[in-house]
Amino acid sequence: MKEKNRIKEILQELFSSQKLGVLATQGEGNPYGNLVAIAATDDLTRILFATMRSTRKFHNILVNKRVAMVIDNRSNRASDFRKAVAVTATGVAEEVSSSERDALQKVYLAKHPSLKEFVTAPTCALMQID
Repeated sequence: MKEKNRIKEILQELFSSQKLGVLATQGEGNPYGNLVAIAATDDLTRILFATMRSTRKFHNILVNKRVAMVIDNRSNRASDFRKAVAVTATGVAEEVSSSERDALQKVYLAKHPSLKEFVTAPTCALMQID
């Protein structure tokens, strides 16, 4: 049980300290990667990101909701080979429901207040990976 709690602490620290992740989607038979601003719910069950509905990543998710996301804390130093933490989260991505949007948008904007205009635009989708 101690090991499981320690892993949860490491993941909570990683998700709270990192602002970006690499989202992998699949479209037209090819993988596609994007750097996205992320936030996680306190219980770590959902990762949030925002995207315009006109993007390739959004279209790819409409076609295939299965995605992967890599989050890491590397510093581009030799010590990363021993000390960096990285996690790959896999799951289903979908737009946040209208009933949950306000609450989850607050979670996202608490971490990324500079993205308020972007996230609140009518053409922007707040997405979640479960």
